[in-house]
Amino acid sequence: MNKTHYRKVFKSDHLGVADLEDLLEAGNVLNFTITHVNQEFGVKVAGRKGDFNIAYFKEPIKPLVLNATNSKVLKGMTGSSFVEDWNNVFVNLYIDASASIGGQVVGGVRINPNQPKLEKPELTKSKATQWNNAIEAYIRDGNLDKVKARVLVDEAAEIMIITEAEERMSANA
Repeated sequence: MNKTHYRKVFKSDHLGVADLEDLLEAGNVLNFTITHVNQEFGVKVAGRKGDFNIAYFKEPIKPLVLNATNSKVLKGMTGSSFVEDWNNVFVNLYIDASASIGGQVVGGVRINPNQPKLEKPELTKSKATQWNNAIEAYIRDGNLDKVKARVLVDEAAEIMIITEAEERMSANA
């Protein structure tokens, strides 16, 4: 039987406890990649307007309004106090039932200070040797299956690798 969390009627454009509970009930692990953080001014959050740091994710979930606690965790993970440096950070989220606002315990979304390990490292062009090996693998095999077995290759990187491999093949023809 599907149950409906009481907070669902309080529609929010930002990630909240009810959203994480839905993900957990669906059997999802709460590991996500923060693509970037914006400082946004005059934004309406939880019924009030204010200035907030908002984290956006690679995965299809709502953005997370960063409170002071979560901001300190990101500072610790990245070694930087600047939100512009909080890009491509792999995080684990959890529900902190003891989180409070204005002295009232309401529960909240927290970033785990223990950064989760990626199952596979992500292949990026900045990793020149691995990038070149991926191009060579595509030239040799005609696909990236063996590469993808060892590293994460996003769609944009895959297109770039194939393009570079095809350029090398036509230059050598």
